Amino acid sequence: MKNSHLPSIKKILFLNLFCFLLFSCTKPSGLPETDSDNDGLILPDGFGALVVVDSIGKARHLAVNTNGDIYVKLRYAKGTGSNVALRDTTGDGKADIITHFGDYEDEGSLANGMRIHDGYLYYSAARVVYRNKLVPGKLVPDSPMEVILSDDHEHGIHWHITKPVSFDEEGYMYVPFGSPSNACQDMANKPGGIPGSTGLDPCPELIEHGGVWRFKLDKLNMTQKDGELYATGIRSVVAMDYNKEDKNLYLVMHGRDNLHLLYPETFTPWESAVLPSEEFIRVEQGGDYGWPYCYYDQINGKKVLAPEYGGDGEIVGRCADMDDPIMGFPGHWAPNDLLFYTGDQFPDRYKNGAFIAFHGSSNRSPYQQSGYFVAFVPFQNGQPSGDWEVFANGFAGKELIVNTNDAEFRPMGLAQGPDGSLYVSDSRDGKIWRILYKGDKTTFGEAELAKMDEQKLVANIRNPQPEEDNQDKGQLPEGKKVYNTYCSPCHQRDGNGATGRIPGLRQTDWVTGNKDKLINIVLQGLEGEIEVNGEPYDNIMPAHQFLTNEQISEVLTFIRQNFENNASAVSKEEVANVRAKISK
Repeated sequence: MKNSHLPSIKKILFLNLFCFLLFSCTKPSGLPETDSDNDGLILPDGFGALVVVDSIGKARHLAVNTNGDIYVKLRYAKGTGSNVALRDTTGDGKADIITHFGDYEDEGSLANGMRIHDGYLYYSAARVVYRNKLVPGKLVPDSPMEVILSDDHEHGIHWHITKPVSFDEEGYMYVPFGSPSNACQDMANKPGGIPGSTGLDPCPELIEHGGVWRFKLDKLNMTQKDGELYATGIRSVVAMDYNKEDKNLYLVMHGRDNLHLLYPETFTPWESAVLPSEEFIRVEQGGDYGWPYCYYDQINGKKVLAPEYGGDGEIVGRCADMDDPIMGFPGHWAPNDLLFYTGDQFPDRYKNGAFIAFHGSSNRSPYQQSGYFVAFVPFQNGQPSGDWEVFANGFAGKELIVNTNDAEFRPMGLAQGPDGSLYVSDSRDGKIWRILYKGDKTTFGEAELAKMDEQKLVANIRNPQPEEDNQDKGQLPEGKKVYNTYCSPCHQRDGNGATGRIPGLRQTDWVTGNKDKLINIVLQGLEGEIEVNGEPYDNIMPAHQFLTNEQISEVLTFIRQNFENNASAVSKEEVANVRAKISK
């Protein structure tokens, strides 16, 4: 009698074990609790997010060690250290140990790069790549800081000088050397280009810039000459990663700017806002991706000749011989990190796919700014297996972003944790999110993706309407018209600038003080470190000597009498006097 129940007991035990194993495989256990509202992030169902740390400073790239320690590169952290180390000792996912370290010169506003490779922590200033040997158990490495690579170009800090790093499995490091100009204009005149000007042909920048170099990791203190040009025609790179599945380097390039500003007879403001593409490139050795002669038009799906070289938005010309990207994203979204996901926590469709952090545009005026989200591109066998998707939105806190500073947060860096969690950093305050999956992986599918597909229709992601979204509809005063055309792409329509990169124009002696000094800045440009209202800035403002005396008079009067400023007007005679002094 007693033995007659054994088959049933065994069956129950087997079913319980099967259910336990199935549950363990589909719903990861041991993960911390997520925030009740995901801290405002919009994610596919089954995903959740928690805030690891709220504000550590202007964060750039980040990396996560095998024990869960987090390392973050900062922008402008003088006096405290340009790196931050974070540790969670309680298991709740929140960092309770926060330590700044890294005593090195950190020029410019675009320093980034934080990666862990082969037991070393690599991080980048604008012109130098450093590393420390990580010591097991120690949060902050106390090993000597080694210089791996130095940018020894004599011109110093310039546009697009970021030094992200990636590593393959054969002992090589990849580093981009970005272009000092927009589209290979004469650097002696204006790196951003003078309206109607032509590009240098052949482009001399391509000798030492506009490409990715490869270095063998077998010695210290290297310079560019110790590496080899791996691929060219690549304007500016912040987002780069090595895909271990197909053993190839990938990057998402920042496309060129100012089509309408430089060629108003050829390109409309709308075309300048949505074009050209931010190109997702599978980097082949010896490849040429076309900059500065060409750009990719994601709307028409083709590479076309740049206007500096005779293009009109339709002519292909020499671009027929250039290599195409695997995908094109809308213009000016600012792809600032790329990560191929190799974890097991997320549903299977995310395995080996690409996450891309879009930092968000600043130069889409007179249309709303766009980006400010994390995208996902599914991959199979080294190729995209579908269109790009919205994976995480809501960082900005609002959908309609007119000025860059309207965005509360801007996604910047991506990293994968040892348990398969996805970490995202913010460049404004230094908030870091950890995104987890706690749903059933076996049921994740079309319904969850359809919900996120609706996010492509919101204001910070969709293409603007040419007429109804144009914020300059109707007549504008001449000063405001000049400002919106030439100044707002950087200083923004509200005059508040872009945090950490471009200074604001409100209630500062730079604007309301000496008029000759202000006129001189417009005519000759400005570079080097300055301080505006207590905030440090180290960027390049190009000269605008091509503007007429009347245009400069109108725009400076507009600036000095708006944005909470109340200063006297600037006359065209005053501009003419300063211009004459400069010419002498």
